[in-house]
Amino acid sequence: MTARAFLIRGLIAGLVAGIATFFVAYSVGEPHVETAIALEESGTAAEEAPTDASHDHGDEASGGHSHTHSHSHGDEGEDTEVSRDNQRTWGLLTGSLAVGLALGGIVALVAAGTIGRMGRLQPGQSTALITLLGFVAFALVPFLKYPANPPAVGSGDTIGDRTALYFGFVAVSVLTAVAATYVALRLRNRLGTYGGVVAGAAGYLAVMAVAGQLFATVNEVGDFPADTLWFFRRASLFTLATMWGVIGVVLTGLVGRLYAAHTARAQRRALAASL
Repeated sequence: MTARAFLIRGLIAGLVAGIATFFVAYSVGEPHVETAIALEESGTAAEEAPTDASHDHGDEASGGHSHTHSHSHGDEGEDTEVSRDNQRTWGLLTGSLAVGLALGGIVALVAAGTIGRMGRLQPGQSTALITLLGFVAFALVPFLKYPANPPAVGSGDTIGDRTALYFGFVAVSVLTAVAATYVALRLRNRLGTYGGVVAGAAGYLAVMAVAGQLFATVNEVGDFPADTLWFFRRASLFTLATMWGVIGVVLTGLVGRLYAAHTARAQRRALAASL
């Protein structure tokens, strides 16, 4: 039950999660990305068309977007050496695997550090709880405040401010979740498990409700179609849930098997020593 053993299993879980996330993102998310890109291209063509009546309109509609598009909060698309086909296949797969491996390793190390500190929970149970808390604090709550936006949404001039707001909110959420968990464990002896959990959850919700009001609201949607925006955000949340869900299920199972093997070895040693 070492940190190294947890890390190896976390990387395995992250690899599986990365593959699963790629298939979900490709099949569920990419169609809406393509729709958003088409809207962005049509809007750009409409803006550029009056500037030069003698210029070929078909070239204008595709010239500035023929290679790739940035997916970061609606940045204006610029020519790059990465084609759109590579971006939505090998690029998406590489990104999914990289995030999965990193996230799986981090969750595994945190789970290893919390063994014996989560009440009477066994390692597999505490690992499942850590994954759930991580999903809520690191992914779900920040997404509710600053949901993902497709291409053509957002101004490139404000991307720095929007990025800072998002990661600042993530930091507040994670730190509050850690503090709420600590408070819940401390109150468990006085209020019982149920009372401690309720107190910790209530504290987290109260702090994040205040933080949600204090952090600036970003509204740069403009006249982007509401249905396309909704479908894109729903697909993004589904992709996040896939990543965290697969990591939680696989890592919990692997840690449970590791603990069972560790317990069996300890029992055999104890039996041999008693003979």
